[in-house]
Amino acid sequence: MRSGARLRRWVARARLSSLRTTFTVSFAAVAAAVTVLVGFLSYDAAARLVRVDQQTVFEGVVQDLLDEVRHSALTPADFATADADGGPRDELIRPSGTVVQVLGPDASVVDRGHPPLPVGADDKRIAAARPAGQLVEHRDVDVGDGMYRVATVSLGDGRGAVQIAQEFSDTEDLLRELQQRTVLLVGAVVIAAGLFGWWLARRITSRLVRLAGAAEDVARTGRLGIQVPVAGYDEVARLGRSFDRMLGRLAQSEEDQRRLVQDAGHELRTPLTSLRTNISMLRRIDELPPAARGELVADLAQESRELTDLVNELVDLAAGQSDREPLQRVALADIAEDVAVAARRRTGRAVTVRVSGDTVVDGRPGALQRALSNLVDNAAKFDRGGGEPIDIVVTGAGMPVGASAGADGGAAVRVEVLDRGPGIAEEDLDRVFDRFYRAPDARSLPGSGLGLSIVREVAAAHGGDPFARRREGGGSAIGFTVGRGEGGEG
Repeated sequence: MRSGARLRRWVARARLSSLRTTFTVSFAAVAAAVTVLVGFLSYDAAARLVRVDQQTVFEGVVQDLLDEVRHSALTPADFATADADGGPRDELIRPSGTVVQVLGPDASVVDRGHPPLPVGADDKRIAAARPAGQLVEHRDVDVGDGMYRVATVSLGDGRGAVQIAQEFSDTEDLLRELQQRTVLLVGAVVIAAGLFGWWLARRITSRLVRLAGAAEDVARTGRLGIQVPVAGYDEVARLGRSFDRMLGRLAQSEEDQRRLVQDAGHELRTPLTSLRTNISMLRRIDELPPAARGELVADLAQESRELTDLVNELVDLAAGQSDREPLQRVALADIAEDVAVAARRRTGRAVTVRVSGDTVVDGRPGALQRALSNLVDNAAKFDRGGGEPIDIVVTGAGMPVGASAGADGGAAVRVEVLDRGPGIAEEDLDRVFDRFYRAPDARSLPGSGLGLSIVREVAAAHGGDPFARRREGGGSAIGFTVGRGEGGEG
């Protein structure tokens, strides 16, 4: 069994570790995807901007050279040396550091560029061309250690040509370095996101680990009083609080069930013992006189009825029938009238109903009728004189509770049953709603001691409270409220 418990704990930790790993990987993956996308778009935009800018500058220089040679009869000598006042050569070099090389009529190099530019067949043809401003361009020309973009422009009348070149390998090296740095940045962001995701996942799942440990302890030991660790206000904390409340309710339910079983066992012993005694007497019933026989049969009938009532009430309490009944709009005044009619027929007593205010509430009619019937039956049992009627007083919400109700008033609907019996002792007022509790004066009377406890359960299920008090002039006033509010003793 220990190995099975260890296996379950290991599986739980593995699942939580898997959750932690999944969270970490997901966080890192999202960060990587976003960083890669942003890095790629940024690099592409920067590279495109730099390349377009370089191309635009070079095209502008070429266009200026074309305009100049077409409008002025220039010779190679005009471009061969730099002019202090700013000659054509300087105008070509200044915009972008362009390399200038001058070719003579036979395509010989009159002024070598720095670095020297290669002269091809097309360049020789342009140098000997008659029209001025003829152009030939070469891309990706390898010159020394760099790559250049070269353009050759004819001076016309076979006077030669001018070569201009722009290096772009430095720009590509710069963009390549930018690309490498972007990749390194993406890698650093991914690693940082993974570490942060792992820390965050550990921070979140650590509480889940403790909560899972508490659940495993409950499953392993069966003890519902285990303290559940709760911290924070997020969803995990809400889960912990809900689990703690659930354990609390389960523990309370288990305690109520244990007490019910103990109390029921104690209460059942007396009628069962009496039944066994009377049944044993049945074996000698022929030896008994007629009066004793009648008394024996009457006792058996009475004890069987009490035992039946006790079992029925125990079943009602254990099954919680009132909780399964759906809520609906119900008028407590109508329920009081129905209970009064049934009580008159069953007991032969006079039962009156007094109603004031709005008595319509959201409730379970069957449970409310059962609670009110128990109150009336309790009053009929103790008020044996029958000189005055049993009064059912229903006070609606928002109405002041009168002297007969014995309270200051409130928003709850109040139901009260008044009798003129012997009353309840002051020391018993707080205990009459306990299960199986019976006052010393009532222990000789029939009953299970569960009737008023059912009243308390019904009142609690409807957001109210039971109450009991002594009446002036003798008797008792016992009832309950429905809705938010408390009954008082007056």
